[in-house]
Amino acid sequence: MLRSALLLAVMTSAGGICALAQATVHVEAPDLNGTRTLREQTASAAIRNYLQAWEGFHSAFEQNRVDLLERDFIGTAKDKLTDTIEQQKTLGIRTSYQDRVHDIQIVFSSPEGLSLELVDNVEYDVQLIDHDKPGALQHVKTRYVAVMTPTETKWRVRVFQAIPE
Repeated sequence: MLRSALLLAVMTSAGGICALAQATVHVEAPDLNGTRTLREQTASAAIRNYLQAWEGFHSAFEQNRVDLLERDFIGTAKDKLTDTIEQQKTLGIRTSYQDRVHDIQIVFSSPEGLSLELVDNVEYDVQLIDHDKPGALQHVKTRYVAVMTPTETKWRVRVFQAIPE
């Protein structure tokens, strides 16, 4: 029941996210291995905010604007993404992403409720744009591990690490 409710809540919320509009999003029931129980509302909000972070990530990299990371990323995730965007600007390149599949599961919830860890088996297309000349489109399958932290109004991504397959 939790899985179908989470999927419905996430799909309803993600419907307004442009880059994710064509993506298939699967949400598995949380697998918390004995950590505290996670409320459905909390899980839905965290996953919705995670998908919104992907939209911010896409926009920031395509436009080379680090300010677009502010809403969704903090800590080391924001620092690493900011550094990469700054390097792109220096080289005169941009990166365009198009999500295809997100297969998401929350795997840890801290006892005090200050962080959630999720894994996302994601597929996306990526294209490097070098001085306004588009390069070849590449299809990528990888696993992301993300640690989410609650802030005043939403969950934000604190750790965002790709683990290639």
